Amino acid sequence: MLLLIAWYTGRNANEQGYFIGNKKSPWYAVAFGMIGDSLSGVTFISVPGAVLLAHFGYMQLVFGYFFGYFVISEILLPLYYRLNLTSIYTYLQQRFGNVSQKTGSFFFLLSRIAGAGARLFLAAGVMQMFVFDSFGIPFWLSVSIIIILILIYTYRGGIKTLVWTDAFQSSFLLLGVILSIVAISSAMHFNFGDMISAVRHSEHTELFFWDWKLKSFFPKQFLGGMFIAITMSGLDQNMMQKNLSMEGSKYATRNMRTFAFIVVAVNLLFLALGALLYIYAYSHNVSLPMNGEAVDTDKVFPFLALERLGTFAGLVFIIGLTAATFNSADSVLTALTTSFYIDFLGMDKKENVNAKRKNNIRHIIHVLFAVLLLFTILLFEMMNKQAIIDTVLKVATYTYAPLLGIFAFGILTKRKTNETLVPFICLVIPALCYLIDINSKEWFGGYQFGNEMLILNGGLIFLALLFTSGKQTDILISHS
Repeated sequence: MLLLIAWYTGRNANEQGYFIGNKKSPWYAVAFGMIGDSLSGVTFISVPGAVLLAHFGYMQLVFGYFFGYFVISEILLPLYYRLNLTSIYTYLQQRFGNVSQKTGSFFFLLSRIAGAGARLFLAAGVMQMFVFDSFGIPFWLSVSIIIILILIYTYRGGIKTLVWTDAFQSSFLLLGVILSIVAISSAMHFNFGDMISAVRHSEHTELFFWDWKLKSFFPKQFLGGMFIAITMSGLDQNMMQKNLSMEGSKYATRNMRTFAFIVVAVNLLFLALGALLYIYAYSHNVSLPMNGEAVDTDKVFPFLALERLGTFAGLVFIIGLTAATFNSADSVLTALTTSFYIDFLGMDKKENVNAKRKNNIRHIIHVLFAVLLLFTILLFEMMNKQAIIDTVLKVATYTYAPLLGIFAFGILTKRKTNETLVPFICLVIPALCYLIDINSKEWFGGYQFGNEMLILNGGLIFLALLFTSGKQTDILISHS
């Protein structure tokens, strides 16, 4: 179905179709398709399992997302549309210069290659363990097939195709969650009322946490979630590119507002599913997968779906995980291609290069990023250390901090950066913040940094840019 959609939508796709869908993407399709963009295969597995220890505390983060998406809809999207951007890092070039543009693009490329590779590795690892191993298919082959399929259906159409393939995948991701809930409820002979009552009275539904030293402290989670949404959605080419493919900013704003409500509802479904998984396990005396002396929460959902709940639940799980895995990876290739093509090569401004040559260059970049993503996944497999992947996913939050600092400086001030110092500031301060993070218990009396580290990191970069800046003599971008 994905290949059929790609063939139909990509038949007459030109450069503008690939990059911004010819500015004809329906807002409702983009809003629905973004479900899969925001929920990776890792999320599909981890959020339900994490209910054991974190309870419903994840919603504290989601409430922050909700308000962050409104910041994007009211501030960032109108700015991007007013400047008629294709790559959002062109804003940095117009506001400051080429160095800031390339610095922002570099940190996006680094974040997305490492993050997408880690997420695909984890999701593919689950599929390998529970599906492909039983057929004797090696990991390198199964991952290569996934990357090739993604490459095939994104190669020609780009955003023009992804708007519809993402909506298609999001449908199956959501269906996977809903039907998993149905499968568990059926196994426990619950009707709808019984299911609601069981979840509501579960020991895992605690929502707010107020111990200020812990990472789960509500203000940390809420503010962290808000800035995660602003940074990893509003300042991320991958998340913004489809938002820039609509006819005007009013449609993009409507899309983002709608998406904010969808995210809250979908994450509540994930957490309800998590509560039901543990209710089922306790009531049936199931021995859950262990990691040493602790429950391996990331394996609880796949273990119960594929080993205990029957064929229907297993099939539903595989379909949902596949949809989440493809959805979180396919648009990355297009976004990486767009950013490198525009921000590093400047091909959009080279009038002496004909359209056919530009098209060939774009296709080559697209293929090379697919190969790089494949090698990244296989490198993680060679390392064979889960801790390395966890570190990559954590460090990704640090690589987004420079984007937060630079964009905030551009929007909130009228000063000019010292271009020669921008890359240095964006490298040194995240490294210092990481050092603070790993030593915070010892240095700050037991205090643990959570998602608020992104705010601290971006704030320090903002201050460093401010202290090293000069007066802007030629304001290229109106702040009205």
